[in-house]
Amino acid sequence: MRLAVPNKGRLHDPTVDLLERAGLHIENGTERRLYASTVDPDVTLLFVRAADVPKYVADGAADAGITGLDQAREAGVSLDERPALGFGQCRLVLAAPENGSLESVADLAGKTVATEFPHVAREYFGERGIDPTVVEVSGATELTPHVEVADAIIDITSTGTTLEVNGLAVLDEVLESSARLFARSDLATDSKLDEIETALGSVLSAEGKRYLMMNAPEHRIDAIREVIPGLGGPTIMDIAGGEQVAIHAVVAERDVFETITDVKELGASDILVTEIERLVD
Repeated sequence: MRLAVPNKGRLHDPTVDLLERAGLHIENGTERRLYASTVDPDVTLLFVRAADVPKYVADGAADAGITGLDQAREAGVSLDERPALGFGQCRLVLAAPENGSLESVADLAGKTVATEFPHVAREYFGERGIDPTVVEVSGATELTPHVEVADAIIDITSTGTTLEVNGLAVLDEVLESSARLFARSDLATDSKLDEIETALGSVLSAEGKRYLMMNAPEHRIDAIREVIPGLGGPTIMDIAGGEQVAIHAVVAERDVFETITDVKELGASDILVTEIERLVD
C-alpha cells in the first residue's frame, strides 16, 4: 500500500502526527525524503505536494493519499473519498474589495477573478450561470484586486484575518474544506486501506475522551450508572474477596469533573482518570 502525504505546508505536520498516533510509525524519517517505510511492511509513504496527492492516487502512483478536499476538487479526478480527519479546516471563498461595486456573485458577470483554484472557480461560476474571466495565479492572490489584475478573488481562508487586512470582504463561500483520506476508486474494498482508515478513525474517536476507573460499593451500582455519561457502558467487574466492584467507563473530557464529584458522593473511591490514545468503535 503506497500512501501519498503532503511533503510540506500546513497539512504536513498534522498528517504525520496523525499517522504516528495511529500506530503507523515512520521508520526512516521525513526530512527531505521522497518516500519512507513504516512499521507496517505493507505500507510505504510517498511525500509529494498537497496539490499533487489526488493526481498520484488517480494515476495509480499511490493507492491512497491524505490531502485537503480543496486540492481534490481542484484536481478534478475521480477518487473514493473517505471521512474527514479532523484537521486542515478552511474555507474557499469569493472575496472582493470592501466598499466596492461588487456586492454579490451576480455582479461578477464580465469581470475578472484571480485564484489558485481555476478548476473549482469555473465549476462554481458554471453552476450559477455566470462566466467571468478566471485568471490563475500562484500566490499573493489577495493583492490582485489592488493592482488591477482582477476584480475579485477566490482564495483559501481559515479565520478571515488576511482578507480583512488586505481590505477584502467575503461575497460567498465556495467550498468548505478539511483534510481527508482519498483512495483509488477500485480500492473501495481493499483490506489494508480499511486497516489504515480504522487506525486513523480510532485516534479521532479518542479525542476529547477520558477513561474513568473506580471502585464502588456493589449496592450503589445502579445509582452510579445513572450519573456516568458513558459510551454504552459502564463496564462493571467483581473484586475478589469484597463487596465492592470495579467500574470502568469512557466519558467526555468536559464531563470528568462533574462525574467524579457525583460518583464520590455515591461512595466511589480509588478513582483514576487516564487519557485514551485510540478508541476503536
